[in-house]
Amino acid sequence: MNPSDPAVPHKRERRKQDRPGELLEAALDLFVEKGFAATRVEEVAARAGVSKGTLFLYFPSKEDLFKAVVRENVVAPVAQGAAEVAQFLGSTGELLEWMMLQWWRRYGATKASGISKLVMSEASNFPDLAIFFRNEVIEPAHALVRNALQRGIDRGEFRAMNVDLVLHSVMAPLLFLVMWKHSMGPCCPSHEQIDPEAFITQHARLMARGLSPA
Repeated sequence: MNPSDPAVPHKRERRKQDRPGELLEAALDLFVEKGFAATRVEEVAARAGVSKGTLFLYFPSKEDLFKAVVRENVVAPVAQGAAEVAQFLGSTGELLEWMMLQWWRRYGATKASGISKLVMSEASNFPDLAIFFRNEVIEPAHALVRNALQRGIDRGEFRAMNVDLVLHSVMAPLLFLVMWKHSMGPCCPSHEQIDPEAFITQHARLMARGLSPA
């Protein structure tokens, strides 16, 4: 091998570099399957193929592990969306529809969306984690929607409104989709299944029409 060639990482070194990602993937699976309270760090370590001691080298507590899972799988898509929204050139009605569909494709349709159900189910037992989720996920997401609504008002596409109230009207049906996906959805016959993208498209267009100036 030429000494100037880049060194190829040893198999063990590559494995060590992969461990945080493998632990986060295992933790996401178990948190969504079992919830936060019922998931034990020993289970996460075993599923990732490491010892509990190795897990604690990377994540000192189960709470730290959960926060890392949220930042990897939930916070990142919101941040990506914020950068893209700033460049959007279409109407605000089109922007709302695009935002909602991207939210579904990048988060709602993924396994990670089960984190939202977990937080809503267990918030009262783990208020610190609920506050963390509000600060890291809910508030940035609400800011995106709030800014989009204000954009519509400023451009004369939407009438004046209480933006803080309307943003909940935008978000509530999306949360319903996630809760349905991780609860009743798998138990219902095919004719009762919801087409998420068709549902979101209809919701976005109803919102845009309802907010248009009279």
